[in-house]
Amino acid sequence: MTAEDRKSHWERVYATKAETEVSWYQADPAPSLEALARAGADRRAAIIDVGGGTSRLVDRLVDNGYEDVTVLDVSATAIATAKARLGEAGGKVQWLVADATEWTPERPYDLWHDRAAFHFLVDPADRAAYVERLRKALRPGGHAILATFAPDGPEKCSGLPVMRHDGLSLAAALGGTFALVDTRRQEHVTPAGATQRFQFSLFRRV
Repeated sequence: MTAEDRKSHWERVYATKAETEVSWYQADPAPSLEALARAGADRRAAIIDVGGGTSRLVDRLVDNGYEDVTVLDVSATAIATAKARLGEAGGKVQWLVADATEWTPERPYDLWHDRAAFHFLVDPADRAAYVERLRKALRPGGHAILATFAPDGPEKCSGLPVMRHDGLSLAAALGGTFALVDTRRQEHVTPAGATQRFQFSLFRRV
């Protein structure tokens, strides 16, 4: 799938489904917040949520006093929805519409968070391009949180094939620049009541 195809797909999804209708919706992004705590991110940390879509994580970060938050997503519709939901508080966030495999980071970040974007990259070239951007964007000593479907999780999402991972397979994909710090399983219950098995892995940029 090309970057243009990805953009078309996700624009269509976010234009036709309400925020609470997508399978990855979480009213409370507790697993992500817990992973941020394990990474030791303080309120001044520069945080980027990659593939953030309409996730409620940005709301919680702003509410909790984080001062430097960026949300990146390929869908302009998703970014507009999240920005409108935050209202005046959305002015505290940097919003980026870009594909994570083609985006050029313009500044360093302390923490990179990705819940359920990386697992859509089934093409090795796309994964390599993503990792290159991650390496450029994350400062040495910074942390990356990658949450994907676990090895026993769904094989498809939103009609697209995915690559399921555990901490070790992600470590292999990221390469020696990243050290695996922690990995944990999580069961996500979709709005339709289905249970999806995820894993959250925390890496440190060495």
